[in-house]
Amino acid sequence: MSTPRLDIIDWSRLAECERDSTLARPKPLRDAAQLAAVRTILADVRHRGDTALRELTLRLDGCDLAAFDATPEEFAAAEREVDADVRAAMRAAIARVETFHTAQIAHDIRVETAAGVHCAQIIRPIARVGLYAPAGSAPLPSTVWMLAVPARIAGCKDIVLATPPRRDGRADPAILVAARLCGVTRVVKIGGAQAIAALAYGTPSVPRCDKLFGPGNSWVTAAKLEVAADPDGAAIDMPAGPSEVLVIADESADPDFVAADLLAQAEHGADSQVLLLSPSPHLLDAVSRAVAAQLADLPRREIAAAALAHARLIRVADLAQAVAISERYAPEHLIVNTRTPRELLPSLSNAGSIFLGPWSPETVGDYCAGPNHVLPTLGFARSFSGVGIDSFVRRVNVQELDAAGLAGIGADAALLARTEQLEAHARAVTRRLVTLGKKP
Repeated sequence: MSTPRLDIIDWSRLAECERDSTLARPKPLRDAAQLAAVRTILADVRHRGDTALRELTLRLDGCDLAAFDATPEEFAAAEREVDADVRAAMRAAIARVETFHTAQIAHDIRVETAAGVHCAQIIRPIARVGLYAPAGSAPLPSTVWMLAVPARIAGCKDIVLATPPRRDGRADPAILVAARLCGVTRVVKIGGAQAIAALAYGTPSVPRCDKLFGPGNSWVTAAKLEVAADPDGAAIDMPAGPSEVLVIADESADPDFVAADLLAQAEHGADSQVLLLSPSPHLLDAVSRAVAAQLADLPRREIAAAALAHARLIRVADLAQAVAISERYAPEHLIVNTRTPRELLPSLSNAGSIFLGPWSPETVGDYCAGPNHVLPTLGFARSFSGVGIDSFVRRVNVQELDAAGLAGIGADAALLARTEQLEAHARAVTRRLVTLGKKP
């Protein structure tokens, strides 16, 4: 398979509209035809429940399921099929993820904002959460521990994991093993938009969940956004679509390392996007050649090659311009492979996860470094964080005033309510003040 070298784009020669198109994602988030199809699936599952799920699973996944739950026998078989060294690596990865996320645990707070005015914030877990682990062209068992571990640490009582079935009707064995290692016992074999519909609205076989988590393809992303906008649907973690990485590198970077990092994301899917920003023409040219060479023997080279069709190798004036472009793009993953990468960190904000230096490949973040790999894509890193303990809890405010406390601040509350022309609000305070012998 011959692979053409990637073209190098000179940022300084681009007009502003050309810069916009250069940084455009491969596929718009709201594709009209796909959105219409997703809405049809959501409505079908919502109204026909398990019957719709079975028909959609047969049509889209090629298997006819009498029941959706993975059975104890399937869990046991998966345990036998997954090699012991893989299970050991999973346990080690889960332990690191637990360590990192345990450090994020929030605590209740209690303060007295005025004499007799006691305010608190209490942390409560979300009761039932639905997790989605992709298992299309490349099953992602790592997503199981990235979601289930913080859910468990946060104290969520009910955890339901959905994952697409294989054509033989079974869930991917590695995903089942990961689920068991994380203490997840409820796995439903449903994929795509129909899984999101089942988790959001519930069916006789799938319990309705309060919040949905997990990455997926554009179908899953569109479905999550739809149910999140529906008052009868479910909250979601974030918009999380196709994978993407942006690399900032200078002349000190090893072009083979950079090429490997680009291909690591490109092999996720044809709609993934990879970008390299560098002021070094020599590095850009060397990376272009290295990508072509490394692609040749990749098992998923056809998928990676399709993703490389919208890859971008961009020559910038300096690292400051590279940072500005990265902030504009807001990548899911940002790799800073420069001579002094930590010096750029104070200027970096819009990224889901940042990897500093030549020895920090994004791959370790995907699996076993500790931080979560469920991250905002499509530019949503400007306003969303990656999944963490906070994603699985609610902060509930509590206010408790004694009589002296209300006497002290009640007049302010009544005055401000009347300023907003909300007389009933004001009277809810002044009636109490009268009882206390205070002038309202």
